[in-house]
Amino acid sequence: MPWFKGNLHTHTNKSDGDSSPETVVDWYSNNKYDFLVLSDHNHLTILDSDQTKLLLIPGEEITLNLPYTIHVNAIGIKKVIEPTIRPTKVKTLQANIDNIINSGGLAEINHPNFRWALNEKDLVQIRGAHFIEVFNGNYNTHNYGGGGKKSVEEMWDEMLSKKIKIWGVAVDDSHHFKEEFAPHRHNPGRGWVEVFSKNLSEKNILDSMRNGNFYFSNGVKFKNISFNKKKIKTLNFR
Repeated sequence: MPWFKGNLHTHTNKSDGDSSPETVVDWYSNNKYDFLVLSDHNHLTILDSDQTKLLLIPGEEITLNLPYTIHVNAIGIKKVIEPTIRPTKVKTLQANIDNIINSGGLAEINHPNFRWALNEKDLVQIRGAHFIEVFNGNYNTHNYGGGGKKSVEEMWDEMLSKKIKIWGVAVDDSHHFKEEFAPHRHNPGRGWVEVFSKNLSEKNILDSMRNGNFYFSNGVKFKNISFNKKKIKTLNFR
C-alpha cells in the first residue's frame, strides 16, 4: 500500500490565518501533500474537493479561551461542533472530545503546552481522544516543555503508560502564508503525518489513522516500514 502525506491542523482567513482557503490549499498542493485538514477556529471551512489537487478532509479547531485554554481538533466531521464548557478544564476537554466522537469525527488534543494549559495530571484523566499533538510547528507551543514543565512527548508517554490508547501526531498549525517564512511566524511545512492507506479517500485515510497506520515527522521520511504484531523489523529511509 502507498504512503500519503497530510497536515491535520491548518488555518485560513476564515479564522485567524492570513490567506484564503484557496491559497492555503494551493501551498500544500504545490508542496506535494496528498491531503489536508482545514481546521479554522469554531468554523467548518469547506471547499469543493473536485476543484483541488489534493484530498480535503473537513475539520474544525474547537476553541475555548477561558481562564484556561482548550483547543481540540475535530477531524472528519460534517457540521460545526459548538464548544462546550464544563466546571473544570478536564471536564471541558472531555466533553468536547465526546462531542466529536458522537459526531463521527476523530478527536485531536492540540498543543497541550500552549499557555501551559494542560499537564500530565490532566491528560491521564482523558478518555477517547484519538490523537495528541506531540509536535506543533508554532514557536510558542512549547513542545519540549521548560521551566519545570514536561515536554508533550513525556506527557504522551505517561498516557501510554496508563494504558490510554492515543496516537501522537505532528502538525503545522499554520497561519502565515504571506511575507517571510521565519521561526517566529506560524508557517506551513513543519510537521506532518504519513498515512499507510490502500487509497487516497477520506474514509480510508481516517480509518488508517484511527488504527494507527501512520507515522509523524518534522523531517525524516521513510520509504518502507516492515513490522509484525510484536515489533518493527526494518526501516528504510527515503
